[in-house]
Parts: sequence; C-alpha cells; structure tokens
Amino acid sequence: MSSIKCINLIDKRGIFPRSRSRPRRTQPKTRPMNKIDVHQHFWTASLLEALAARHELPLLRREHHLLVLHLAGERPYVIDTSGETLARRAALLRRDELAEAFLCISSPLGIESLAREQATPLLDAYHDGALALGPPFAVWGAIALDRPRPDDVDRLLDRGCIGISLPAGALAGVDALACLRPVLARLQSRGAALFVHPGPGRDRELSPSTPSLADPLWWPALTRYVAQMQAAWLTLAGVARTDYPDLRVVFAMLAGLAPLHAERLRARGGPTPRLADPLLFYDTSSYGPSAVRAVAGAVGPQQLLYGSDRPVIDPDELGMPERLDWEAIADATERAFPSVRDSRSHEPPLQLAAR
Repeated sequence: MSSIKCINLIDKRGIFPRSRSRPRRTQPKTRPMNKIDVHQHFWTASLLEALAARHELPLLRREHHLLVLHLAGERPYVIDTSGETLARRAALLRRDELAEAFLCISSPLGIESLAREQATPLLDAYHDGALALGPPFAVWGAIALDRPRPDDVDRLLDRGCIGISLPAGALAGVDALACLRPVLARLQSRGAALFVHPGPGRDRELSPSTPSLADPLWWPALTRYVAQMQAAWLTLAGVARTDYPDLRVVFAMLAGLAPLHAERLRARGGPTPRLADPLLFYDTSSYGPSAVRAVAGAVGPQQLLYGSDRPVIDPDELGMPERLDWEAIADATERAFPSVRDSRSHEPPLQLAAR
C-alpha cells in the first residue's frame, strides 16, 4: 500500500491512502485489523453435482471436456474448477493479507427464483458444500423466494451463516418486497445482515428472458445487474427504511452507484434518503478507484466494505484491494458484522491454511 501515491479527496479518513508527503498519524492498535472480503463465490462439488442432475434450467453439462452452465436469461457459462481450487483461493487471501472471505451463492443462476420444491435441494447442496469449507471462509445463507418464511432465516443462522443474501430483483419495488417483509423483520430481530446481490426476483419463473447471442458477454453486468441493484437500493433506502430502521444491509457492487442518483431522485419528486445511513454498507466489487471515490463522497467512506467478487472478477485489474484505506474498511466491517467482531475479539489472528 505504501508504494501507491494517491491524493485524498474525501475527508480525514478517506477511502484511498494519502501520498507519502503527508504521512498519516497512527494510533497504537490493541488487536489485529479485521480485514475481510465480504463477497466471493465458490463452486463446491455438492452444488455442481446437484446442477448436473437437473433436466431443467439451471443445469450443468460437460461439453467438449468443459463444464458448461446453462441458465435462464443468461449466456452459457464455462466453469473453471481446475483453476479455482480451495488452496489457490486461500493463497490469494494470504497474499492480500485478508483474514477471511464470505461466500455467497451466485444469484444470477436463478436458483432462489425456482419453485420451492426445486430450489430447496439446490440450496441445501450449496449450503452443505460451502459451510463444510470452514475457515478462512464464512457463508451467506440463501433462501427460496417462493413462500419464504422467517424460519428459513432461523435455520440458516443457526447453522452458522453470517447473514442472508437476497437477489436484488426480489427487492426491486414495493410489490416485490411484500412477501419478504417477514424475512426482513426476522433478520432485523436476529441482528443479522442482509446482503443484496444482483439476480432475478420470483417473477423469472413466470417469464424467463432469452439472451440474445448478439449481445456482448458483458452486457447483462452493465445493464440488468446495475438496474436491479439500483431498484433494490431505491426500495430499501428510499421506501422501506423506516419499516426496518435497525436492519444492516450490505449492497454488492456499490449498489450499482445508486447513491449518486440521489439528486435526480429528489428532482423527480422522490424521497430524500439518508445517504450517510450508518447501517447501509456498500461493497466495492467490480468497481475501481474512480467509482469508489465517488460513492464514498456520497455515503461517507465509513460505509464502504471490501468485496472482490472472486472468481468472477480479478480485483487486481482494478487496483484492489491494495488501494483501499484499510483502517476505514476494517472499521466499517466491524460495524457491519458485530457478531463476527465479538466472536473474534479474544482470539489470535486467524492462520490461513492452504488446502
């Protein structure tokens, strides 16, 4: 980090490091800094086997010695299991000096959107495989959007999940939010965090879209994913926040830069969201210094978390995570996940073992 020269344009605890000409005054630390990647994915054998056994989308097939994932509304995706081993991922954590990574189901798969009878065995396979990995990996739980119940939350938190992830499409609008209100209320009462990740809502099953082969591979990530995240942010921060004032929410990919549209929201007659909400957090996944700096200026650098989105994104190409001010990031992480902080407050630093 010290070799990066960058001018701080935010405030005294800006998200980017200062230049060497202005050394930071540091305070002695009584315990190790809690450096966590809150957003990664991992293809476990149990989930791959469950997808390979299906005859409806989503499903996995071996084609020309490649594992190819077929999804509704997405182009086929080749899974590289040989290049993304558990040992390699643990080694990347050590290299980046991260103590832990939180694994999330990939919501664009559409698993959560399936009928409950189809979603349940796939979600069980995901949880069984991910939770079995153990440290240095923790797991976001995932629930079926068909008839979601508060006890779905209880079961996953009791199994050791650090919170619950939901696809942004399931939170995109007041009507979409209605069936999830008991789930959000239970998350709030349990003091667990919600992770909002791009992905379809329950209506995908009713009207699945067909991807166009003319669209570039990056097209969904720059259109549909961004729109989903912005709609979810408008729902949670602009409409439903008063109903869940104590719910901690983590938005992937800086909420699709939604906070930067606050002026337009007010100009079009919308509410004035509390941009500096201390319980709304934004992970940096798939964005680099320019976007991170802009969102930090809107919501405050104290609300940003580090998310890499590995293996979908190589954060090295974006100058992450070394260009972040980890003092601010670590403080935000401890406020976003107080149970993680408390459980580790008397433990020695986590030793990462390559497996």
